[in-house]
Amino acid sequence: MTRIGKLFETLKAEKRCGMIAYLTAGDPTPDATPELVAALERGGADLIELGVPFSDPVADGPVIQLAGDRAIRAGTNMAKVLEIAAKIRETSQIPLLLFTYLNPALRYGFERLAKDARAAGIDGCLLTDVSVEEADNYVSVMREAGIDTVFMAAPTSTDHRLKLVAEYSSGFVYLVSRAGITGEQASVSDTALPLIERMRALTDLPLAMGFGISTAPQVAAIAEFSDAVVVGSAIVRQIGKDPAGVEALEAMMRELTDPLQKAAIS
Repeated sequence: MTRIGKLFETLKAEKRCGMIAYLTAGDPTPDATPELVAALERGGADLIELGVPFSDPVADGPVIQLAGDRAIRAGTNMAKVLEIAAKIRETSQIPLLLFTYLNPALRYGFERLAKDARAAGIDGCLLTDVSVEEADNYVSVMREAGIDTVFMAAPTSTDHRLKLVAEYSSGFVYLVSRAGITGEQASVSDTALPLIERMRALTDLPLAMGFGISTAPQVAAIAEFSDAVVVGSAIVRQIGKDPAGVEALEAMMRELTDPLQKAAIS
C-alpha cells in the first residue's frame, strides 16, 4: 500500500475529510518548492499534488498557466520535479501525487518515469488528459512500480467512462466539481453532489473533489460528502502574489483546513 492508501485509511479511522493541496512545482523556483510544501503540510495539508509545468496546459486556468510559465522559465521540467520530490522526502513522509499531462510523461517514457518516480518518493500519478480507454499500458507500468494511478471523472462523464475510471484508478478518484478549466469560483457547483453519488455507486475507492474550491465555506460544504477536498488555484495565486511568504501560505492552509478539523472533533 502506498502512502496515499495509508492516508485514506487514517482519515477513515479518524472520521475526517482530507485536504489535498496542489502547487506548481518549480514556481517561483525549484529550490523554493520544498519549503512551500513544508508550509502547506504545517498548515494541515494531508497530500501534496506536485504539478509538472507544461507549455500547453489545456485544463488549467490563467493562475496555474502563469505559474507554469514561471516554473518553466526557472528551468523546471519532469526530471527537475522528481529532484524536488526527492528533496521533500528528506524531511517529510507526506503523500506526493505527480500531477501532469500526457505529453511530458510520454517524452520522459512511462517505464523510466515509473522507475524514477518511485525512487524519488512519488506515491501516485495523475495524467490530466490521458484517455482512460487507452490507459492500459500506462496503468500496468505504474502499478508494477507500486505507484497509484489516479484518474479524473467529471459531471459530463458518461456512465461507461465512470466505470472505467473506477476500474483503472487506485489510491483515490479525483472528481472534477464542474466542467471547464481550473480556477477559483464564488460557490460550489450544483453538479458536484450528483457526481459524488454516481461515483459512490461504482467504487469503494476514496473520492476527492477539486476544481473551483478556494474558501473555507466551500471546503466545509464539500467535506460533508467527499473523502478529501482539493485546493489548487487559490494556493498557486497566493504563491504568485507572495513567493517568499511561507508563513502566509501556512496561515492560508490553516484557514482552509479549519472546517475539517472542527468537523472531526464534533
